[in-house]
Order: sequence, then C-alpha cells, then structure tokens
Amino acid sequence: MDKRQLLASLPSVDEILKSPKGLEWQQSFPRRCVLRAIRETLEQRRQAIRRGDGKGLSIAELWPDIQARAEELSSFSLQPLINATGIVIHTNLGRSVLPEEVLDQVKRIACGYSNLEYDLGKGRRGKRYAHVQEVLNEITGAEASLIVNNNAAAVLVCLSALAAGQEVIVSRGELVEIGGSFRIPDVMAASGTLLREVGTTNKTHLRDYEGAITAETALLLKVHQSNYRIIGFTGEVGIEEMSALGRKHSLPVMFDLGSGCLIDLKPYGVQREPTVQEVVRAGVDLVTFSGDKLLGGPQGGVITGKRELIERIARHPLMRALRVDKLTLAAFEATLMYYLDEEKAKEQLPTLKMLLQHPEELEGRAQRIASAVRGALGVSSEAIASLQVREDFSQSGGGALPEVEFKTYVAAVKPLRLSVNRLEERLRRGRPPVIARIQDDLLLLDARTVRDHEIVTLVEAVRAALAA
Repeated sequence: MDKRQLLASLPSVDEILKSPKGLEWQQSFPRRCVLRAIRETLEQRRQAIRRGDGKGLSIAELWPDIQARAEELSSFSLQPLINATGIVIHTNLGRSVLPEEVLDQVKRIACGYSNLEYDLGKGRRGKRYAHVQEVLNEITGAEASLIVNNNAAAVLVCLSALAAGQEVIVSRGELVEIGGSFRIPDVMAASGTLLREVGTTNKTHLRDYEGAITAETALLLKVHQSNYRIIGFTGEVGIEEMSALGRKHSLPVMFDLGSGCLIDLKPYGVQREPTVQEVVRAGVDLVTFSGDKLLGGPQGGVITGKRELIERIARHPLMRALRVDKLTLAAFEATLMYYLDEEKAKEQLPTLKMLLQHPEELEGRAQRIASAVRGALGVSSEAIASLQVREDFSQSGGGALPEVEFKTYVAAVKPLRLSVNRLEERLRRGRPPVIARIQDDLLLLDARTVRDHEIVTLVEAVRAALAA
C-alpha cells in the first residue's frame, strides 16, 4: 500500500474507544488519559508512515502502545523511590524522611476538621502557631516562635518586618548563595533592606561591625556557613561578641542558622555545627533555620527568639502570604515532640538515625544487599555482574555539614552485559525508581540511605535491570 492507503487504514479514535479494549481502558483509566493516549499513538503512526518507515496497524496491534501511554498519563508524577545515593538530606529526592508516627498525625488532621485556629479552652478564635510554639520554646529556650514555608521566607519576613528601608550589616564572607541561585543579597533586596557589607571574604572583625553602625542601622545579621567552608587565614566574629555588640547599640542581632541542628553532633565527629539552643543561650535575638534538614521534619522555616520581635514579625502582612497549612503544622508538632527526649529523636527520626548509623551496621546491610542480588541472579550471577562490598563515604546533603564525610559501606555492582550508565538508567526508570551513584565505572548502592524494609524491593529492581 502507498502512504495514502496506509494512513486511511489506521482506525479512528472513535473506533478504538468503542472496541472491547477501549471500553476496558475507560474503566481502568480516566477518559481524558485514554483519549490522549489514543490520539498520541495514532499521530506517532501517521508521522512514521509519512517518513516512509511505518505501516498501517490494526486496533489490536496498537493496543500495547496505547495502554502503556494511558498508564503513564494516569500515574502520579510525584512518586516514592529508593535512595541508594547515601546522601541523607537529598534536596532533589525530597530531603528529610518523616517517621510513620508523624504521618499518622498528619493523616488524622487531614481527614477531618481540627482546632487549627480555634482555642478549645476559651471557645473562640485561636492562633495557628500556638500548636508548635510551646514545644519549640521548650526545646530551644526561646521566648517565642513562628513557622513559615521555608528558611528563605523566614529570613525575608524577618528583614521586611524589622529593617525595611534601613541598613542591615553583614559580613562579606557570609553573603552566601543558598541554592537555586537564591542569594542572601537578593533576599535582602526583596525585603526592602539596604545591605551594608563589612570585613573581607576571609576575615571580619568586631570593629568592622561597630564601625559600620549608624543612625540608619536597623539590624546586625550573621549567616552560618552551613553549605560551604572557608579555611586557612580566616576569622569571624563569635555569636557572643556579636550579641554583646547588639545590646551595646540597642540593635537586634539575627542569626540565619540554615540547617537548624537541635542535637549536639560533636560526639559524632561534627565540630562546627552550632545548635539552635547554643545560639539562643548566646543572646541572639532572632534565629532562623530550616525544618527539613538536620531537624528531620517537613519543609518550613522556623523563626525563634525574643517575644517582642516575634510579635512584630507575626503582624507583618507577609506572614499571611508565607504561612503554613494545617498538614505542615501537624508534621512539625509531631516531629518536634521527639526532641523532648533526645535519645528518642536520634533513634526514631530517620534523618538523624541515618546520619548517626554505626559503620558495622552499614557494613552488614551492604553485605545483605550484595548477597541477595547474587542469590536473585542465580547460578549465572558471575556472568551477569560482579558484586563486592567496599568502604566509602557518605554526605549529609541539603547544604548541611559540607566538611563532614560519614564512613559508610556500599554494594558495588559491575555489570558485565551492559554499561554501568545503562544499568543506572534502567534503575532510575524502574517502578519504583532506584537512584544510585556511579564511581570508578561501578554502580554504588550506599547502605546508609537504603532502609531495611526496602532491601527486598531494591534487590528485585537490580536483578530485573541486570537481567533485562
């Protein structure tokens, strides 16, 4: 047949919809997805015929392509996956993992009405932040607290409420980029504050801050180097000195702490990560930090500090635009409750648990993964892939603890029938997707971020990808 006849031989959309398979699809998938799948599949066949490399196909011969596309269109875009990268707070993979108990509380609040802004004791309208303020104050030692939708928003609303139209003094070495091309100077500009840089990239002294204070100064800002480090001939002003300077000149001191650690990590080899509690005790007036990094909770920006300043911020119009919903508040409250018992937090919050795992535990898990993959491949495993367990290093991710490498163990896979890049692609495109890393032409499955209940699924995914 010529091209015109081939094009004419293709079934119509209506024919396919009314076919037994078409009726079945409409029961299994949303009608819009079925229609789009049919139209796209037919258009692909038309283009192939016009190029001269296609042939007419019956309805039955089009079924596999239509069904695959309908399944793809009707599936959720946001989906769970297995993180085998070893990066615990992986920004691209959703950062912190929440405990089941936190999700249970979120579900309870989501499935019905709640006292989000209702005071049950007084029988009148209440404040939504009351649900997290008491536990935050108890943990941090601050007078008052707020939560907005992320830490950049926390910095933005604090500066807007306290320093719009006035100068904010910050060290040149702390004008950081916080990810996604968002930079501290840009956030300050958006808030309407005037940036006053002091010091140099590597050294800033107390006299630099004091010499820059004028009648136009509204606030002293310190930004923690949470996602990078400057080493060598360096110097910065300590938070105690800066707090004393603020009190001397009646200026509020604000510390953007970034990652927001609530547990002292020094016993685990992390030396330069101040806790929120330490900063509050040092006399800082306002502290901002993330909820979904080292804290191990949902995305959010926490503002904690002096009551008078928190109340001024709470009254600012931006708070309405940046406020969090009931699900975020439920997740925050449930996460923070773990910190009332520090040992419980380390044992049951997945982020902390993964970061603080003992190397022996990681080695055992990596051995189980490698052994299970060999077993799944069967007698031909040695012809399909080489597997070994090796020592390696993990990172926290999420712009936190940039200097710290955590000792880990990985199951290293060397595919023998396909390239390592092809294996990585198959795992990434699988169901569920598995995200791993490639190093030295090996696919590494880091035991730090693979949880015990995921091992069976991971092993089957690797087996299928290698054997396909």
